[in-house]
Amino acid sequence: MDYLKHFCLFLVVCQFAIPLQAETKPNVLFISVDDLNDFPSFTKRYPDAKTPHMDRLANRGVVFTRAHCQFPLCGPSRASVMSGLLPSTLGYDNHMKDEDLQKRARAKGTELLHSYFGKNGYKTMAVGKICHHNVPKGSVDLRGERGKFSEGTGRLRKNWHQNGTSTDWAMAPDRDEQLPDYRAANWAISRLEEKHDKPFFLMVGFLRPHVPWYVPKKWFDIYEKEKIALPPYRKDDLNDVPQMAKDISILKQMPRTDWAIQNKQWRNIVHAYLACISFSDHQVGRVLDALDKSPYKDNTIIVLWSDHGYHMGEKNTFQKQSLWERSSHVPLVISGPSIEGKRRCHRIVSLLDLYPTLVELCHLPANRKNEGRSLVPLLKNPHREWPYPSIIGWKKNSFAVQEERYRYILYGDGSEELYDHDRDPNEWSNLAGSVQLRKVKKRMAAFIPKLIPIKEKPKGKKN
Repeated sequence: MDYLKHFCLFLVVCQFAIPLQAETKPNVLFISVDDLNDFPSFTKRYPDAKTPHMDRLANRGVVFTRAHCQFPLCGPSRASVMSGLLPSTLGYDNHMKDEDLQKRARAKGTELLHSYFGKNGYKTMAVGKICHHNVPKGSVDLRGERGKFSEGTGRLRKNWHQNGTSTDWAMAPDRDEQLPDYRAANWAISRLEEKHDKPFFLMVGFLRPHVPWYVPKKWFDIYEKEKIALPPYRKDDLNDVPQMAKDISILKQMPRTDWAIQNKQWRNIVHAYLACISFSDHQVGRVLDALDKSPYKDNTIIVLWSDHGYHMGEKNTFQKQSLWERSSHVPLVISGPSIEGKRRCHRIVSLLDLYPTLVELCHLPANRKNEGRSLVPLLKNPHREWPYPSIIGWKKNSFAVQEERYRYILYGDGSEELYDHDRDPNEWSNLAGSVQLRKVKKRMAAFIPKLIPIKEKPKGKKN
């Protein structure tokens, strides 16, 4: 009789326990690394970057090897990620205040990503650069400040003295603790050491490797400068591109590769960029270590992403802000309790897809305003068909469309570029004039929005 009573009690407990477990929502650790192109080791694009902590994360999840941003500039790209809308829909200005971004999203009938999670039972926290400036005030329970790019170093102006950019490279300051990214990692670590009474959405934004490329000497010392690889470059690379491509995608204030070669600075620039990547990788590792030591280790989704790519000598320039592949290709990793690790997905995906992906992974109601697609099907099967291109906008009503094989660029004046990435991954041969590829161009052009109301950067603003 006692056995029967205990068995019945067991069944009652199970009846209530199973639904409770099913409703438990995962936490989210959302890590952004500013101006990080596809150099990290796990991308397998560049041979010499030392990123052991990002690589460790990559082994725990799915690496999206062909992820692209929606605008090759910090503000509009981050606004697209956080709103789930294309910049052409949102109409975002790079220097808009983040509070105004929230208002713009709500005028479009949606909420920014963290606000959507907050309204669906999550504790939202942020530190560093998430939107262009920070995260809108009053929209998170806890927050840290972004810090300034040159904080702890001053403006050294060691190697590049042009106005209109913070571009420069040097070994400074003396210690990691002097840089805001170190404090951002400390702040995030403290949050992971706390007890939370509901699931959390923790956003951590690191500034490096945004210019100026300043980090302590020890990060330069982990590389043998004379042995690091230089990116592919052709002196005649721009001979077959339209004039408008040069006008809007080659920034006059940035170093030219020809100048860097002549002045023996190219290797120094790449060296500094790599040092900044390794510095940020270390900060990412500190946060991951804190997560692994916390009670949240086994119930946290981790996303690592960057807002856009960066030219490191390709196309005769060192910059973002172009419609070529180097400016839009970004590293992207997603890991979590239900995601099988050590896998790679070679389908074209967009940062626009992060919003609906996280909503689905966290079992929240779908946001019908999202213009991206949930990547959950690819997280389950990275090899499945995925016939969706990535749309990248830039100024003067110009766009790029990235498919698995081709990249098509249509400038506001009607001029074009077309590249076959299967045969020409460096985009050295513009095929836009090929009669045989007219149908390819027509198909890809159909994805381009009709209008992109992006305000031009005010004069005097630095990149």
